[in-house]
Amino acid sequence: LLGKGRLDESGAFTKGADLPTQAIDGVLAFLAAGAGGDRGATLAALADLLGGSAEANSGLEDLARISAALASLGVGEDQARFDTAVVRGLEYYTGPVFEAELTAPGGARFGSVGGGGRYDDLVARFTGEKVPATGFSFGVSRLVAALSADEATATSRGAVVVLALSDAHMAHYLAAVSELRAAGVAAEVYLGQSGMRAQMKYADRRAAPAAVIIGDDELAAGSVTIKDLDLGRSLAGQVADNRAWREDRPGQVTTPRAGLVAAVRRIVDGA
Repeated sequence: LLGKGRLDESGAFTKGADLPTQAIDGVLAFLAAGAGGDRGATLAALADLLGGSAEANSGLEDLARISAALASLGVGEDQARFDTAVVRGLEYYTGPVFEAELTAPGGARFGSVGGGGRYDDLVARFTGEKVPATGFSFGVSRLVAALSADEATATSRGAVVVLALSDAHMAHYLAAVSELRAAGVAAEVYLGQSGMRAQMKYADRRAAPAAVIIGDDELAAGSVTIKDLDLGRSLAGQVADNRAWREDRPGQVTTPRAGLVAAVRRIVDGA
């Protein structure tokens, strides 16, 4: 289809793009550059193939920064790779595009469950103001199918919620979530500008086993406060006096920052 066209077995002819042989070879070489799966090798192949023009060099620099960021986050080659065959149909993208594919143990594949990319000019079309942006959409039906196929989700608990009490301390919240996830504990940072009470209600609705509080006092002391929400829910029906409840703070412990994972793990495991 890159050349004159294709005649299928039925005798129907599909007209091709009628590209010259050199152009066809270039397209095929571009597609082959991302076949290896190794990000560094893909970048090197693309540099050999496209390097030289300002536009190509700019794109390669973007990919190199993405590769460095992925490496810093501990995202391996088996989790994220550069694929030159990925194509997004909309024309407003101005930089990298991406697809997220869901796989399951045993080799089951649910296909793409999310995709998007960089679109620096889209906001300007509607507001007149240039705003750099990256966005994505996700496939609800495929995610539901995957959840339905996972029997464990029927009794699963929510993630541990790290409260977001100040934008200035967001790096600490993200670091805590990263540590918990690295230890195999599902965790999330609360998104939004709500107060502590609203965030705690959110954690309770999510059936979170615990909530992590890192406020000014905790940062100054090098500690974290952890609320055992499972224990709190089980004891709530046994306490009639709200004042006593507030003073006793059942299920709330403060531990050194280095003991965060161990303390949360004890709650999650029911130890």
